Amino acid sequence: MLHRGTWLGSSVIALGLVLPMAGWPGDSSAIICTRIVTAGIALFIALPVLRVFLMLVVFVRERDLRLSAIAMLVLAIMLLGSVLGVGSP
Repeated sequence: MLHRGTWLGSSVIALGLVLPMAGWPGDSSAIICTRIVTAGIALFIALPVLRVFLMLVVFVRERDLRLSAIAMLVLAIMLLGSVLGVGSP
């Protein structure tokens, strides 16, 4: 998942960077291209969280309580870091 997600994120960012160079028409093309690049960066940020969530699902299905608890703890730490990061000046 990380391998293909990295390629997807890189492709989205490259698309956002190449469109203005290719002469993509439109008045708001710079704004749209910036949003495409931002979506690629957001994908890079979301990939580790998705991987930990996927591992949580796998561990719960296998009934591995210890690794499930560890995955939940990691997700909680990621959530707490995001909340504190957004809330700080």
